[in-house]
Amino acid sequence: MTLPLIGILRGITPSDAIEVGEALLAAGIERIEVPLNSPDPLESIRRLAGALGDRALIGAGTVLTPGQVRDVFAAGGRLVVSPNCRPAVIEESRHLVMESWPGVVTPSEAFEALDAGATGLKLFPAVQVGIEGMSALRAVLPAGTRLFAVGGIGMDNFGAWRAAGIDGAGLGSALYTPCLTAAEVGERARALVAAWRAADGEAT
Repeated sequence: MTLPLIGILRGITPSDAIEVGEALLAAGIERIEVPLNSPDPLESIRRLAGALGDRALIGAGTVLTPGQVRDVFAAGGRLVVSPNCRPAVIEESRHLVMESWPGVVTPSEAFEALDAGATGLKLFPAVQVGIEGMSALRAVLPAGTRLFAVGGIGMDNFGAWRAAGIDGAGLGSALYTPCLTAAEVGERARALVAAWRAADGEAT
């Protein structure tokens, strides 16, 4: 079963993308996003999709406009992650049969995103909302809504977030920073996957 984790490669360059992507896949992370404020992000997405697209869901983060959605699609990406809730971005993503994960904080944003067809919701920044805030939001969401926490989530608090009802997580600087080698990213990825699995066992 695919782990509910998204590897966020903010700052990745095209020359490093495939090697780092392979390291994430080897550790069990099968959703990979390249934020659009990275160097030459569409080329990184193109390379990742070409090399790993049959084994992983590749796409972009920090997607803010429908035009950017189309650019990501043209590069081979099929995952759209945003820091905000913009119905036009969600609708364009779904029109192109891409997964859409908009950022939400409030119930109003969450329901607006779901009405627009969001695949799931990205609670961002999760550290600002906190576990109590997430639990209150979770309580009013429709059954089956997938809620991923992003921002301040990692090995030391997976257990608490999972026990409180979060479905998955986006892993940013805890997983990848541009100064790391692919081997180092792989080591971090394995540790994070092991911690998530342990937390998931506690939650279930």
